[in-house]
Amino acid sequence: MWRDPENSPASAGSETASPSRRAFLKTAAVASGGLVIAFFLPASMRKALAEGAPAAKPPVSPNAFIRIAPDDGVTVLIKHSEMGQGVWTSIPMVVAEELGCDWSKVHVEHAPAAPEYAHTAFGIQMTGGSTSTWESFDQLRTAGAMAREMLVAAAAKKLGAKPADCRVENGTIVAGTKKVRFGEVAVAAAALPAPKDVKLKDAKGWTIIGKPTKRLDSFAKTTGQAEFGLDVKRPGMAVALVARPPSFGAKLKTFDATKAKAVAGVIDVVEIPNGIAVLGRHFWAAKQGRDALVAEWDESASANVTTSVLRESYKKLAATRGAVAKTAGDVDAAFQGATNAIEADYEVPFLAHAAMEPLNCTVEVGKDGCDIWTGTQFQTNDQAVAAKILGLKPGQVRIHTTFLGGGFGRRANPQSDFVAEAVQVAKASKRTVKVVWTREDDMHGGYYRPMWLSRFRSALGEDGKPKAWAHTIVGQSIIAGTPFEAAMVKDGIDGTSVEGAADSPYLASIPAHRVDLHSPKSPVTVLWWRSVGHSHTAFAVESFLDELAHAAKQDPLEYRRALLPKDSRERRALDLAAEKFGWGTPLPKGHGAGIAVHQSFGSYVAQIAEVSVEDGKPRVHRVVCAIDCGPVVNPLTVEAQMQSGIVFGLSAALHGEITLKDGQVEQGNFHQYTPLRLSEMPRIDVHIVPSTDKMGGCGEPGTPPIAPAVGNALFAATGKRLRSLPFKLA
Repeated sequence: MWRDPENSPASAGSETASPSRRAFLKTAAVASGGLVIAFFLPASMRKALAEGAPAAKPPVSPNAFIRIAPDDGVTVLIKHSEMGQGVWTSIPMVVAEELGCDWSKVHVEHAPAAPEYAHTAFGIQMTGGSTSTWESFDQLRTAGAMAREMLVAAAAKKLGAKPADCRVENGTIVAGTKKVRFGEVAVAAAALPAPKDVKLKDAKGWTIIGKPTKRLDSFAKTTGQAEFGLDVKRPGMAVALVARPPSFGAKLKTFDATKAKAVAGVIDVVEIPNGIAVLGRHFWAAKQGRDALVAEWDESASANVTTSVLRESYKKLAATRGAVAKTAGDVDAAFQGATNAIEADYEVPFLAHAAMEPLNCTVEVGKDGCDIWTGTQFQTNDQAVAAKILGLKPGQVRIHTTFLGGGFGRRANPQSDFVAEAVQVAKASKRTVKVVWTREDDMHGGYYRPMWLSRFRSALGEDGKPKAWAHTIVGQSIIAGTPFEAAMVKDGIDGTSVEGAADSPYLASIPAHRVDLHSPKSPVTVLWWRSVGHSHTAFAVESFLDELAHAAKQDPLEYRRALLPKDSRERRALDLAAEKFGWGTPLPKGHGAGIAVHQSFGSYVAQIAEVSVEDGKPRVHRVVCAIDCGPVVNPLTVEAQMQSGIVFGLSAALHGEITLKDGQVEQGNFHQYTPLRLSEMPRIDVHIVPSTDKMGGCGEPGTPPIAPAVGNALFAATGKRLRSLPFKLA
């Protein structure tokens, strides 16, 4: 199964399906001529990793592998997808730390889809939830240490020394004045039994973990050598575009392919469950053919799916009691007779994922199974869905994960929509096919971050602190109707809808509080979006809290500090951000500063934005960000992900909005769904809180605090409180 890097699984046409542990080790050892490390994750470690994560069946087969070749090359197989977040560097750093190899000899490959590579907390192979580094941390440290001890044992025998008298130095094993390279003893080490227990390095002795390290994938990406899904080419491959329903809930009535087939380069037109696929010899032929296709759709189901109609229905629901997600004290009694109750509605729109690489998937069905090349975040799910469509066993579906040109959750779809569709096209046409989505295809008929409304009511005590808090949330569930519903929706509460609100640290200091939820249904397809529920709850909670601070005539920073435990990680992040920003220092005339702090995915992020108004529009000049994510593997990755999350969040806060009219999305491309432009980019300073607490994620936590920080800064600059996104001053 395993080949040289020049002929890796990502570029191979037909590979052996999901091997057993014995078969994997046997074939890998033969292919590499060196040491292959596999191991089982101890149950105690699985339990620790799963703390706070959804319950899942623990892995029961090997799920991490390292190859050491005779030329000293160390190949780390990454079970997580690299989509710009840096796992191709941070995870190998963890391995290299314990292994003691020469960092310049480290290579990386995406692992195939197989049970061996299941997520230790979720039980399936996937990338999401900002979990990749903490999920792999102890697991791959253990793998590195196992390999090190086996190499040392083999080297000791070769050198005539005791293992205890050997030490590892940068890819060599040294005993006195003698030494051997890893590659010289890799074959001998492979014949030794793997150690059951290994000693891991003390953090004080780390030489790689925690050090700023340049990314391993940068060279391939900047020189064009990296393979993304759109780069895949197969012998005899056709390119297909699909004519999908023009509005949510629409059904195909009839179609005429005559004009489409008349287009030069069009090979075939086939009907699939969700539309009509036009196959061409190249993209442009398929695109022109689809444009010429004549189709009639029944759109009666989408008549009332309009943004303004949905908004009014949300407001009506917000006036009623929903399913209770969190409550304490007698909230209704606490409001009786309150003379200083404050009420406010906060709204956010539907949002698209808008990753730079449009969706695509290449499928090749053969006699022994099916090969799929795509940038996916959900290998196990995709494998199962494809197998069901083709009547195969999951092991007969071989997923070749390419680099992803962005994901943000769109490529982790419980329905595996873009993979399933490509498999359907390949099955119907009996051809090897690459299905490509245009930007407009995904913008018009993809999956979206739901539209949300938060209705707040709070009463302040004599000290200005809230004594009563009521928060009603209205928005579609992203979990309902998926395979995860049974585990993640309890008593009518989708945990992702209320995260960041029902577990807000502020609630502990409010005697009477209640958070309830309405989850209306709609034909609009919704999905997690970078930072999931935190993308709306952080904006709502941190903005409303700022309102309370100003109503109490108290400093927004001190107001938050007073509501948070003194030893909390939120306060640590707040204090560092305030110090580095110079909170309280006078700003230029017309400028305002706004603050927000939020915990998501195990990390605590505080951000302060400096904002003014230019030409009637918000202008963000500077953002200071402080993050406590626990132990840090690569500071450069943490900094990059905070910058990335802030830019992503600013795009949504200043511009992002998907609107609907009669079931159709009104935006089609970046001229209508605008990302942050270079001319709008603020200065961003990222500071890491020194921490030995539980490790958190970094891919998503940078996004939630930026919208409320900017909104609060706009209030400070203009005196105008903006309660809906994107921010519009006029």
